[in-house]
Amino acid sequence: MEEEEQPWRVLEFYSGIGGMRYSAMKAGVNAKMIEAFDINDLANDVYAHNFGHRPFQGNIQTLSAADLDRYKANVWLLSPPCQPYTRQGLQKQSADARASSFLRILEIIPELMQPPVMIFVENVVGFETSDTHQKMIQILNESQFVTQEFILSPLQFGVPYSRPRYFCLAKRKPSSFCNPEFNGQLILVPKPLFGRKESVSINENDQLISTSDDMHQTCLPVERFLEFGNDMNPNSFSSEGSLSQYVVPSNLIERWGSAMDIVYPDSTRCCCFTKSYYRYVKGTGSLLATIMPKTRDKTSLDELCLRYFTPREVSNLHSFPKEFEFPEHVTLRQRYALLGNSLSVAVVAPLLHYLFSDP
Repeated sequence: MEEEEQPWRVLEFYSGIGGMRYSAMKAGVNAKMIEAFDINDLANDVYAHNFGHRPFQGNIQTLSAADLDRYKANVWLLSPPCQPYTRQGLQKQSADARASSFLRILEIIPELMQPPVMIFVENVVGFETSDTHQKMIQILNESQFVTQEFILSPLQFGVPYSRPRYFCLAKRKPSSFCNPEFNGQLILVPKPLFGRKESVSINENDQLISTSDDMHQTCLPVERFLEFGNDMNPNSFSSEGSLSQYVVPSNLIERWGSAMDIVYPDSTRCCCFTKSYYRYVKGTGSLLATIMPKTRDKTSLDELCLRYFTPREVSNLHSFPKEFEFPEHVTLRQRYALLGNSLSVAVVAPLLHYLFSDP
């Protein structure tokens, strides 16, 4: 009898509330999570609640090459802080203190006796033009890795959620990708993950692009991701009902109505939920109209009975499994903040499946 294939030994850096681990599970990869690392105490509470293991909470920058070699891990999954690279931030890139731990991890790679075979990095759009990215690619190339990079959104996977993110997939030679012709490319469509290249072309910047720019039209409607089914009108609940806390106050509508992104149950797209959702209205995520007007352009905002998406609904749009839940002590605002820092399982799972696949 053949020996059973040994699982990949995985280190999960910046583990958050477990989005990367859920993605690996959905991808169906034969992986064993050796250790997770995160400095956020509350995120670790959530991770431990769902997986029964509490991530290492020390400073990643204190880890040495010898420390990492001892794990005997052959896969690294990383979702480092995005603030140094966001458009709204200071854009200090590598000069931002929050980039230092990721830079330290990169610098350790050449020092390892047992470097990983595969590396996966997730970050915001904008990371790909940063000096941190430049240093990452340089170190990976010098350490005999081949890379394929992606910018993808859940909209391209049928989920009505606009959350484009950058991803780097790296394999150390002699390992190779199923589609090696895309090595060194920045890919903007998911089709190469599934072996379908007929709708892919290359633009003047040598980037892969889709010949179709209306992919979000194939998305499921928002109502498929709602927690309360068809009975969504907050006015139908008592003051102590579970939806009452999600109603958008009229004074906020009066002040910020013009800046609100409003979606309906039949919408096939909503905006990215940030960690400031529920605390601020402008640019933090969509609001749901629970009344379906006959003429949307002539209906006042007050008549729409606007409400916030619940944390469970945001989790659904992140494609987290139904089993995922928050511990009771995590407040509503904290739940939104933790979700805003997480990732889309619908996007990451196919990427990981592709990364772990042999040619």
